[in-house]
Amino acid sequence: MRTDDLLRTLVADGDVTERRLAVALPLAAGAGLLVAGALFGLVLGPRADLATAAQTLRFVLKPVEMGLFAIVAAALAVGLAEPATPVRRIAAGLAAPAGLLGISVAVELATVPSADWGRRLAGSNARVCLVAIPLLSVPVLVATLWALRGGAPLHPARAGAAAGLFSAAVAAALYALHCTDDSPLFVATWYGLATALVVAVGALAGPRVLRW
Repeated sequence: MRTDDLLRTLVADGDVTERRLAVALPLAAGAGLLVAGALFGLVLGPRADLATAAQTLRFVLKPVEMGLFAIVAAALAVGLAEPATPVRRIAAGLAAPAGLLGISVAVELATVPSADWGRRLAGSNARVCLVAIPLLSVPVLVATLWALRGGAPLHPARAGAAAGLFSAAVAAALYALHCTDDSPLFVATWYGLATALVVAVGALAGPRVLRW
């Protein structure tokens, strides 16, 4: 087989794999989310003032930001699982939710007296946040890694990290329904630390689970 024919074959196979992953990942993530949702209902549950909180911008921003992270991370995970897919532009998309979170933090710092910054950053649920988000992310991460096994990532650790980011963002969006700390300072700090933990787990699991 000539080199040109081989390249065309690889690209065609890559297109098929990417389409397959684009279907498999949402299905697997949906199954993982069902398990995470059941766990959420059993262990945490929504906050008592959810209806009132939903009318405030600080609360609404939490699931919106986490949802945007999840969307971009899912696309990045699929791209990294298929060697023929350029992922730089997809990865650049993470700037949107990160920028939104950064703007919300800046507005918080500009509108809240500096004496209250520490209290808002510490919040009242930091420990719960650091446990709940990784815990809720487990079924989503397991399902996501299983789906990505249908690909052929050149960098399994990166693909695993993207799966971890996706799973943590989904879990964080779910946890936000329980969390009564709505300050962007709290979200950036504690949601960020919990997410970093899951990303690290995904990166460690990637080479073991996604090796081909």
